[in-house]
Amino acid sequence: MINQLISLSLKNRYIVLLIAIFLFVWGGYSIQQNPIDAIPDLSENQVIVFTEWQGRSPQIMEDQVTYPLVSNLQGIPKVKAVRATSMFGMSFVYIVFEDKADIYWARSRVLERLNYAQRLLPEGVTPTLGPDGTGVGHILWYTLDAKGIDLGEQRALQDWYVKLGLQTVPGISVVASFGGFDKQYQVIFDAHKLYFYYFPISLLL
Repeated sequence: MINQLISLSLKNRYIVLLIAIFLFVWGGYSIQQNPIDAIPDLSENQVIVFTEWQGRSPQIMEDQVTYPLVSNLQGIPKVKAVRATSMFGMSFVYIVFEDKADIYWARSRVLERLNYAQRLLPEGVTPTLGPDGTGVGHILWYTLDAKGIDLGEQRALQDWYVKLGLQTVPGISVVASFGGFDKQYQVIFDAHKLYFYYFPISLLL
């Protein structure tokens, strides 16, 4: 077979030369057109579910948040594995899909399951989908440290100024904020004064 191929090439030298020139030109053109990544994205096709519950220990996060989410996210089509980790005040669930699964289709399937799993979580705890970028796409981690400002004001400064400014930079899809204290407003009723003015609490709820 090899001898016949060599003999055929020697008898048709000009045709082989033209084919070689064509392949060389086509290869040079392809190199210029194909995008080249300095760090190729070889990460898994996954969807991240992030849940935050301030002030809870890792064991409480595992029992009341992570376990119900992992139990209900099992069985989604084209899922290879479901992994999770719990830490202080935060829970991460990683749903790994098959490589052929479309990432936006996978995110919609996970979101459908989260709508049902929301009823199994403690009141006020809301799981959210992580950004649609992979771990390779996380290009920068930074820390906001302002002296004389407490953690609540720093988180507000991050969410309302720094985050919005960074999201306007071309090429950035998501700026994720972690840590700090989310600002809350609490209304405390004085039951005695409400009773004195004949104003029941049920009218305020």
